Amino acid sequence: MTDPAESHTATLVLHRAVSKLDALAMVALVLDRPVEHPGTSSANVPLGGQVRARVEIPKFGDPPPLAIDVVSTLSRDHARLEALRLAAELQRRAGWIAVPDFPR
Repeated sequence: MTDPAESHTATLVLHRAVSKLDALAMVALVLDRPVEHPGTSSANVPLGGQVRARVEIPKFGDPPPLAIDVVSTLSRDHARLEALRLAAELQRRAGWIAVPDFPR
């Protein structure tokens, strides 16, 4: 894993009541990629190259949304582009609508 200080994150918001495991499984399924480090707090799906997706769940008692963070070691723009690609695949292949939450 890379140093978090060298990572750039783009967040997708998913307004669905699904578990972290189910969300990771769906990302892996639509991209035909494995979940790395399953069952750990660092579980993620590699998107290729220097990019991976991880799922953040709401705190106990909080309602959705669920956050899918796309992390790139290259740049913020790269993370955003890959997040948009992932959102398109989730909608096309699973019917899940993931809304970008990119700060300006």
